[in-house]
Amino acid sequence: MWVIRYLLSAAVQRGHPGFLRRPLGSLPERYHRYLHCTCCWSSRISIADIDSTICKDDPKSLDDCYTPEQRAAILQLLNSASEDELAGVKLLRGQKAINIVEYRNRNGPFRDLESIVNVPLLKHKTATVVFNSIICPQEKKDKRKPKVQIARFIKPEVDRSILKEANSIVSIICGTNKIAWAHVDCALSVLNWQQEDCPNFMRGTYMAAAYLEDVTTVVSRMPAADLFVVEKPGISLQNTSLYSVMAHLRTVEAMLFALLGAPREPGATPKVVNMMRVAVGRHFGLMVGEARTSGARTVRDMMTDSATRKAPHVTFPHELLVRYRNAFKVGTRNHGEELCDALLQAVAFYELLSE
Repeated sequence: MWVIRYLLSAAVQRGHPGFLRRPLGSLPERYHRYLHCTCCWSSRISIADIDSTICKDDPKSLDDCYTPEQRAAILQLLNSASEDELAGVKLLRGQKAINIVEYRNRNGPFRDLESIVNVPLLKHKTATVVFNSIICPQEKKDKRKPKVQIARFIKPEVDRSILKEANSIVSIICGTNKIAWAHVDCALSVLNWQQEDCPNFMRGTYMAAAYLEDVTTVVSRMPAADLFVVEKPGISLQNTSLYSVMAHLRTVEAMLFALLGAPREPGATPKVVNMMRVAVGRHFGLMVGEARTSGARTVRDMMTDSATRKAPHVTFPHELLVRYRNAFKVGTRNHGEELCDALLQAVAFYELLSE
């Protein structure tokens, strides 16, 4: 150990180069560094020659870059625009607009374009962008996709604005042995309202030909409309006791879509849509838990208002009021549930769209 110490001390005393001592006369290495001109950003000045090197690019004055008409237009806006108006110019939103108004109040109007660089946060490059946007304003392009307001109670999902274009709809309700519909326009005037018995429904085995015959007969008697709205029942697949009813309703629903919906191109507006039964029940306050109660009382109130008020919410023709005045008595075996549901679905369709 003492031998190593002796050799190291001897090398230092003799000036031998090594990691403990540099050779005599040697200097650390120098790296050539540069500064950039802030006016043109193209000239490069060596640090060593900073006193002798001068930027050769003499930038033009801001006033020399524009015609007299352009300068007048720019100064007119800078001297007369309010803070909110200045914020609409590119790069002037926020503190820059505030600084321009404060500078203008303190020092008077701008006499030339070059004086704008005296405003805090506004330098030559920023001022050039501001002046160009004043001369040639660009319309703001909204890059975001237009928001589509989907009517969640309608399946398949359709834009709400498209649904509002329907001047009249036919609301269809499928029962276990009948089909009811209500033809209602956008002013909530009932144009037609009736039901048809279907003798082949749920009789023995599901015969496709028999079902198709009944459904075709009913469809042939339906009036023309801009949109056909078929009720979507809320029967759960887990309820096995109602599987036969669910299979029946799905079969009739598929046939209605096939017969009423004309062939259309992909992406086109559908002619036939589903409306959720639960959505109608919630709209009229008919839901008790997950079950929906009868809407007969609500329909009777609508008919009474139509007969007694000058401007009822839902208007019925006199012949329909006479035909169905005793059709919705509570306590009877079948007090027109399908008819009630068809009317309530049509009214809820337009009322939910207007919300």
